[in-house]
Amino acid sequence: MTLAPLPTAREADAHVTLAVRPPYDWAHLERFFADHASPGVEIVSPGRYARTFSLDGRRGTLSVRPEADTLSVHIHGLDAQHARGAILARVRTMFDLDADPRAITHGLGRDPLTATLVARRPGLRMPGAFDGFELAVRAILGQQVSVAAATRLAGRLVAAFGTPLTPEEQGEESGLTHLFPTPEQLVEAEISLVLNMPRARGRAIQGLAAAMRATPDLFAPGGRLDETIGRLIALPGIGEWTAHYVAMRAMAQADAFPAGDVGLMRALDTGAGRPNRAALLGRAEAWRPWRAYAAIHLWAEDAARRTP
Repeated sequence: MTLAPLPTAREADAHVTLAVRPPYDWAHLERFFADHASPGVEIVSPGRYARTFSLDGRRGTLSVRPEADTLSVHIHGLDAQHARGAILARVRTMFDLDADPRAITHGLGRDPLTATLVARRPGLRMPGAFDGFELAVRAILGQQVSVAAATRLAGRLVAAFGTPLTPEEQGEESGLTHLFPTPEQLVEAEISLVLNMPRARGRAIQGLAAAMRATPDLFAPGGRLDETIGRLIALPGIGEWTAHYVAMRAMAQADAFPAGDVGLMRALDTGAGRPNRAALLGRAEAWRPWRAYAAIHLWAEDAARRTP
């Protein structure tokens, strides 16, 4: 559930300032994006996120910085107003700028556990996706491996199949070297051979690429959650966890919930043991229609417990 987009406060050349509804936890988004950044495509440093993009045949880079109650966006490679608008719409989604924190707080406040977690981290936002296909490929790469291993695989995928940027397209972002591979580049690629990973996962990415070519709006936000999940799990290699993960991060499905996730189960272990999937789903009924935000809070709690 989202509100209408807020207007920009200032716009000049390739710099745009986007208003943010406080409270807004930039630090959590920064850590999350840093852990999941695809080498060559994304760079995350303290107080800054940067990435490559391609839109209407124009390639370039963008960066996002927090400034008080705004995000400052710098776009290199585009000057047309309509093109900037398309890029900014993706930035809004990625940084969850249209979320209503009061509604989320109220919805999760019915359960004492999630009420406590929201009070502990009141500005937590959903780490969204700049591109749904890119996010889904990353999710497949991450199946049955650690986040760090998935990131290494993503870097190798980008280097092998992505499109290099010219120095002019990179601008001052020398570390941003490639565009993430497109469906056309991956649909017949020897992914498993090049990345030395299970053939089933390579075929899943090829199947995803074929589905994206046939249905360009495959990852369009909106619609009923059950229909979204059904559409995703019909793709080869996409199970319930991956479908819900993609739905919550790439398709603005606020009630998506990857119930089999070990981190969620760990976060609910108060000393009596972890709940199983059925028990977790039962507990999550109280969090509807904000289960995706409950998951973000539980993941943050699990990470905090495991950090020395």
